[in-house]
Amino acid sequence: MKKALITGITGQDGSYLAEFLLKKGYEVHGIKRRSSSFNTERVDNIYRDLHEHGARFFLHFGDLADSNSLSQLLYKIQPDEVYNLAAQSHVRVSFDIPEYTSDITATGALRLLESIRQTGVKTRFYQASSSEMYGSAAPPQNEETQFHPRSPYACSKLFAHSVTVNYRESYNMFAVSGILFNHESPRRGETFVTRKITRAVAHIKHGLQKKVYLGNLDARRDWGYAPEYVEAMWLMLQQDTAQDFVIGTGEMHTVREFVEHAFQHSGLDWKEHVSFDERYLRPAEVDALQADPSKARRILGWSHKVDFPQLVRLMVDAELAELADRRAGVIKHMGDGE
Repeated sequence: MKKALITGITGQDGSYLAEFLLKKGYEVHGIKRRSSSFNTERVDNIYRDLHEHGARFFLHFGDLADSNSLSQLLYKIQPDEVYNLAAQSHVRVSFDIPEYTSDITATGALRLLESIRQTGVKTRFYQASSSEMYGSAAPPQNEETQFHPRSPYACSKLFAHSVTVNYRESYNMFAVSGILFNHESPRRGETFVTRKITRAVAHIKHGLQKKVYLGNLDARRDWGYAPEYVEAMWLMLQQDTAQDFVIGTGEMHTVREFVEHAFQHSGLDWKEHVSFDERYLRPAEVDALQADPSKARRILGWSHKVDFPQLVRLMVDAELAELADRRAGVIKHMGDGE
């Protein structure tokens, strides 16, 4: 049975990847940060008591800021594959906390790679790189496009990407980076623009909110469906040679288009509910990101299946269903108490 270790397992990508690997028959280990509040809701559906016979999913306390915890876990688990998905991943917030962003997103990747090297664990390493590294580079962007990062987050991701290449070339590690373009789902964090939009649509539809405030509606992005992208991560580690890949749909849409589709799907006029707030603008904007995923199609045999309108609809529908369930639960609970 193969073993995998995932950082950032409680996030969107980590939870989908854990589910994917469990279906593949893996024993899956995840690193979670200590928190005073519960932060495992995305993986609660796959958690089993570790005392149960045949348990294959395990969570461990650790942190990319603590190299000792990383080394101990690597030595103890002896994973066949390591997926580094953890990061301070909010681009706008990275301007507010650049030092923390670089410590976790950039130096954290270095700590993990160095821990692999020092422990001598024979493993394959995946680094979650980002399309934000391209910044102002003209679209479409592929593996040969020159990077021009435009945020502390993007700069940090570029360091992590570059140091992964360096460890591959210096120590003959099987270390790869997936340059993933924007990928969304109902598990996306609520402060990210796509989830912020779909959540607002549901709340407005139910009369719980009147407005949603957004920044640059003209920004263009390549949006795909997150569960499909974790398969690409896994495929990269199954190849005979270690190499980096761009993963995306090859299509580009504006934030305004996302807003229009989301509100229209719920029978609402977005112009009545969306207002501009300059606080959500970045000091340095990234205007257009569009993947050229031809290498991934050719070598990995990977391509997206869920298109842009489908993605928006499924996110809105999930938000509406969750809110309806919550409200029904409250009503039922109130009724039981009468």
